[in-house]
Amino acid sequence: PAIFFSLLIIAVSFIPVFGLTGQAGRLFRPLAFAKTFVMLAAALLSVTVAPALRDYLIRGKIYPEARHPVSRVIRAFYEPFVHVALRKPKTTVLIGLMALVSALPIAGRIGSEFMPPLDEGDLLYMPTTLPTISIEEARRQLQRQDAILREFPEVERVLGKAGRAETPTDPAPLSMFETMVKLRPREQWRTRYVRRWYVGRTPVFLRPLLNRLQPEFVPMTREQLIQEMNQRLQMPGWTNAFTQPIRNRVDMLTTGIRTPVGIKIYGSDLAAIERTGTSLERVLHAVPGTRSVLFERSVGGLYVDIVPDRHALARYGLQIEDVNEVIEAALGGAPVTTTVEGRNRFTVNVRYAEDFRSSLERIREVLIPLPTGGASAVAQVELGALADVRVVTGPPMIRDEAGLLVGYVYVDIDASRDVGRYVTAARSAVERATQRGEVRLAPGSYLRWTGQYELLAQMEERMKILIPLALLIIVVLLYLQFKNFTEVLIVLLSVPFALVGSVWAVFLLGYNFSTAVWVGVIALVGLAAQTGVVMIVYIDHAYERRFAAGQINSLEDIIEAHAEGTIQRVRPKLMTVGTMLMGLVPLLWAEGSGADVMKRIAAPMVGGLVTSAFLTLEIIPVIYTYWRAEQLLWRHIGEIAPARLAPLQWFERAIMAGLVVLLAASVARLYLVAVPAALHVASVAGAALAAISLVAYLASRGGARHAVERGRLSALETSGGPMASPNPTTGEDP
Repeated sequence: PAIFFSLLIIAVSFIPVFGLTGQAGRLFRPLAFAKTFVMLAAALLSVTVAPALRDYLIRGKIYPEARHPVSRVIRAFYEPFVHVALRKPKTTVLIGLMALVSALPIAGRIGSEFMPPLDEGDLLYMPTTLPTISIEEARRQLQRQDAILREFPEVERVLGKAGRAETPTDPAPLSMFETMVKLRPREQWRTRYVRRWYVGRTPVFLRPLLNRLQPEFVPMTREQLIQEMNQRLQMPGWTNAFTQPIRNRVDMLTTGIRTPVGIKIYGSDLAAIERTGTSLERVLHAVPGTRSVLFERSVGGLYVDIVPDRHALARYGLQIEDVNEVIEAALGGAPVTTTVEGRNRFTVNVRYAEDFRSSLERIREVLIPLPTGGASAVAQVELGALADVRVVTGPPMIRDEAGLLVGYVYVDIDASRDVGRYVTAARSAVERATQRGEVRLAPGSYLRWTGQYELLAQMEERMKILIPLALLIIVVLLYLQFKNFTEVLIVLLSVPFALVGSVWAVFLLGYNFSTAVWVGVIALVGLAAQTGVVMIVYIDHAYERRFAAGQINSLEDIIEAHAEGTIQRVRPKLMTVGTMLMGLVPLLWAEGSGADVMKRIAAPMVGGLVTSAFLTLEIIPVIYTYWRAEQLLWRHIGEIAPARLAPLQWFERAIMAGLVVLLAASVARLYLVAVPAALHVASVAGAALAAISLVAYLASRGGARHAVERGRLSALETSGGPMASPNPTTGEDP
């Protein structure tokens, strides 16, 4: 049953992964389905096929655990530590608490992001300028930027695009370029020298081996290449943004923002949105970690406006349609034929040469044919005599969402900053600027932070519901196994001990908390709970066997029983951890497509398994031992001084009630934006109830223990036995 419930716990722990949506759900749900079905099948086999195979296959001479050669080596090393830990519980528990405390400041220094930066192998360079750029100038600037990018030896090909296709799925304005940069294989990239620790400190014959493990010449990283490109492409009037082709398309489809962070300004007036956007641009430039920031202008586009004069048209006998046809053909171009080149067909357009349409004066000189009235000669009149030709300003593009006009602010951040902490700092800067009056929102306008940050926030909101649900189901399964909430809590202690290693591993490897990291943590929670279950089962078997034989009468007896169960568990525990590490550690050095995700899944699992192996084998037996000692004391109190048992039971219930109130108030803070005063009162009341009840319990416990000692001494004196007896809870001479 223990194996069955352990495997069910691992399966249930993946419930939060099934709740992921969007790109994270498509990426990780197949993994969750595969592992869940494997665990369910293993749970079914563990109670059906496995027992039959064990009886059929395990035959012949079988070494007991105490005589197994591998176990003897492990026990010789581990047994002294167990006895020291069980006899010095304060020191052991203090070590565990110090390990937990050490992870708290480290966890606060780890950033957060929605998904790790998947290396697609290519780059997408998306510079943006003001909307007043002309088509010819856009062509020249695009060629100039492509030439600079082509100079990098890591670049194989460059293909830039200005403008947009005739489709509503490509809303790119002329002021935004999209340049695809195809990179060469990493083996052909430039390298840089890094002086390693072994240079000049180790023998020469060891250098080749150490250089293979930690090379002195390392290839340039993708972030270093992007940083160098960004410096070379700094041009007046342009704002650079670097992303990846697939990542950009996914971001544009999900949030409409092509950069990691964006701000959407909603309002009903384009001019007011323009003022707010430009002020946000100035404020965000000063936020540390900002690589570039650009507000996509809502106004400022230049247009040639041709307004026909109806009175002039009437004098010449023309209509507006006549003028429009000439303008369309002369300036925009009119198709005259189609040429066929093999299987390709191309439309041939005819319009005025560039010199005859490059200025307002030239456009005013466009000739409009007049009605002939049957005459053979064709009379013409200049466009300037028939219409007012001028340059006007207007919105280059109008966006609307949620029934309002909207403007976009694109923010590209350095690789050294994570999305979560950057948005926190940027929001604080915007709030301070709003209070100072530097950023003003028109009535009815509001801001919305979006991009990858919006997806991160949505994922966190879903996890706030799904993770507690999974933990609740795990608690129910543990209770069905142990039928005791105290044992359930002791088993769950293995989870924070495992998380210590996860935090340190993620921090040392330089990762941020992302969806991939949380998937690894979720998988680790199930494994940690499983190891705690099996540890308690082994200890319970040794204890119950000795208890049935009447050998549990003091703390020393409990220590010996629990030491026996713990030592029996050490080889299976190390085998389990070793097998998992053999499968996970190679992922930390993986390369290629998908390696960035797999590394972040494996890192918390590797670190958590290491700390869980140590802390579970040392801390849990100690806590479980002294809980058993408390049970033994209660049993003696019930036998010798039953009147003193009821207060202890009431104080224990009061402690549990206070802790439940405190925990409920703490969890409620995660779901409330504004914490009400009643919640603060509940937290203080719960903590006070638990603390006061604990003090009263310890005081009552001391009196009950002395009453037990006096009762046992009186019984010994009456029976004529020895005048001293071991303390039932400490094993010491009273």
